[in-house]
Amino acid sequence: MDMNLFDYMRENKMEKESPLAARLRPATLDEVVGQQHIIGKDKLLYRAIKADKLGSVIFYGPPGTGKTTLARVIANTTSAEFTQINATVAGKKDMEEVVAKAKDTYGMYGKKTILFVDEIHRFNKGQQDYLLPFVEDGTLVLIGATTENPYFEVNSALISRSIVFELKPLDKEDVLTLIHRAVYDEKKGMGAYEAVMDEDAAQFLAEIAGGDARHALNAIELGVLTTQRSEDGKIHITLEVASECIQKRVVRYDKTGDNHYDTVSAFIKSMRGSDPDAAVYYLARMLYAGESVTFISRRIMICAAEDVGLADPNALTVAVSAAQAVERVGMPEARIILSEAVSYVASAPKSNAANNAIAEAYGEVEKSGNLPIPTHLQDAHYKGAAKLGHGVGYLYAHDYEKHYVEQQYLPYELNGKEFYRPTDNGYEKKIKEHMKWLKDKPKKVEMDSDISKE
Repeated sequence: MDMNLFDYMRENKMEKESPLAARLRPATLDEVVGQQHIIGKDKLLYRAIKADKLGSVIFYGPPGTGKTTLARVIANTTSAEFTQINATVAGKKDMEEVVAKAKDTYGMYGKKTILFVDEIHRFNKGQQDYLLPFVEDGTLVLIGATTENPYFEVNSALISRSIVFELKPLDKEDVLTLIHRAVYDEKKGMGAYEAVMDEDAAQFLAEIAGGDARHALNAIELGVLTTQRSEDGKIHITLEVASECIQKRVVRYDKTGDNHYDTVSAFIKSMRGSDPDAAVYYLARMLYAGESVTFISRRIMICAAEDVGLADPNALTVAVSAAQAVERVGMPEARIILSEAVSYVASAPKSNAANNAIAEAYGEVEKSGNLPIPTHLQDAHYKGAAKLGHGVGYLYAHDYEKHYVEQQYLPYELNGKEFYRPTDNGYEKKIKEHMKWLKDKPKKVEMDSDISKE
């Protein structure tokens, strides 16, 4: 592409004055941080970019995970013509011009055109349909970037002609790598400012960024540009500065320290104590500090089983559904799902009877070992079992009123032993009444091998 002196000066100035996050974008694959599940050296995307044989692709992932970065890397490495439009502002005329130029480029030079469409989910069906024939005949190689699920938001015909690559939120270590590069790199970063970042400030920004590198880099740039130099002549990015620049108060929450355990303990005890307000408050503190949603959802499931139990059997279903949902949805929407589950579990009637039952039964097994199982309950199907009398005398419960018949189920040595003692709370009250009816009303039926079933 021809470039005059003024174009060169303008581009050079923009490169120097553009935001830090833009300046730090890598020019080559080897400079890319994170996303090794798709750009590792043994992966398809890495090989396709290196070989300049890339077909149409769609990059899908949260903000700040490198969708535009990968497009820029492709632009720097491909021999094809590269052009970019943003779906939020591009109209039909813009698309027509891109297609016309792509046809000319291919006709005159035999070069393909790669079209990068940022926020492709913003295109309506008509706009997506317009691109389809040119993608299909190879006039355009499409690279789409979207924060929305492309299987819902992008034309299925375009999807079928593209490979979808999902980008994940960056790991904390990846964000830390970019933070140090931003502060100390003199060519692309802020190294010329002689800034120094305290390690606890770097750790805080990496944690609070939530996998969005741009969020941390913007905070660093603001901190370096607005912080006065200290007496040693350097700009010190402290924890206080980092917190102020990212507009988020520092929550003292060391995941391996006492504060972590205190907060989790208060969270669980608030749910157990039926205080949804306190439970949601501690949920917010954990989320605010960057606690793993997977860890939180595990605690909710445990509380639903241990503290709610059969007083509300639906509590565990709600907790498990929430755990599955947050894995699929991710932050920030996951906090709504977690709040729903926490509020439900905290508000539910409570019973630890099932928890006590397994604890007592476990203790009994430890104490008495493998007591003999009553013969009529033993399996009668394996070879020689009948000769040993296994299964003989077993009473088939469904043949009796209320599908219940009294017979010996526990080992005889434990006859009359109770482990599960339902409370009067919630649904467990109905269970208690039902179990009382089973024990009090029916008359004992003598075991009779003639009516037994296996």
